[in-house]
Amino acid sequence: MQNLGTSQKPLLCPSLPQTRGLPANRRKRPEWVEALTASEGDIGVSVTISNQDWAQFQDQGFLHLGTVASENQIQALRKRIDEIMMGTASLDYNRFLMQLDVVEGQDSPGPQSKGHKGSTLNYRKIQDLEFDPLFLDYLQNPLFREVCARAYGVKTKVACFRAMFMNKPAGTGHHLQWHQDRWTDLDHDPLVTIWTALDPATRENGCIKIIPGSHKWGLINPASGSGFLNETQMEEIAEKSDHAYLVLGLGEVVLLHNWLLHSSDTNNTEIPRRAFSVCYMDAATKSERGHSFSTVFGSDALSPDLI
Repeated sequence: MQNLGTSQKPLLCPSLPQTRGLPANRRKRPEWVEALTASEGDIGVSVTISNQDWAQFQDQGFLHLGTVASENQIQALRKRIDEIMMGTASLDYNRFLMQLDVVEGQDSPGPQSKGHKGSTLNYRKIQDLEFDPLFLDYLQNPLFREVCARAYGVKTKVACFRAMFMNKPAGTGHHLQWHQDRWTDLDHDPLVTIWTALDPATRENGCIKIIPGSHKWGLINPASGSGFLNETQMEEIAEKSDHAYLVLGLGEVVLLHNWLLHSSDTNNTEIPRRAFSVCYMDAATKSERGHSFSTVFGSDALSPDLI
């Protein structure tokens, strides 16, 4: 088993530290950006990810992006999510899906439904964070716009399928079995998820476990509404394949292909394992259930000043 932690990141995305440190006028712009710029003028997309980086992502299904935000911004997000969990944030809680990690009297997560479930830091999941100005501002980072431009096209409007806080509280948290992030009610599969560590993510506290390159295997269990493998598939595929742990420091970011097989274990430490995960998709995607999704890049995109 590999441990893809911080010490190995230069091997995973060798050009990122050098490219990101260069002034914009000294970066080599990829041909796909140059062509559009020549025909349409400035397209408003930064160029930080090299072609080599993107080839790494396409081959392995993941790419370390390093630390994207300032320490102050990460600390503000940590404080904000605590306020949301404790019920002290000035928000309309009926807009947010909130799930407790454990419901009193049973050893399982609570229901996934809108609204606050009590003042506690032991929430497992909080969705719809694109409607919080701090989290929206973060998820609209120019680097994430560049990722979406490469995945979906520079001129494609991009929506947020989900902007989600995921938590494994200290000493608990539930095992998440092997799965791919895909949903059968969508007419097009989202391709990219960007995962930010709001606490250090280690093997001991339940960091993401992946099978590198498994996104190229296609959909393994298309019958599952949300991409989970069945018991036979887990035994035949996941448990017999080489897997790696995505060890991340506070504030570090990893890009994941949605079809990359991943799972996570329980938290056996005295600190939580909190993360902010955003799944970006083509805004033209339709839901058979009639769900609507907010644009985050392109015309009519949400604005932190207006929500």
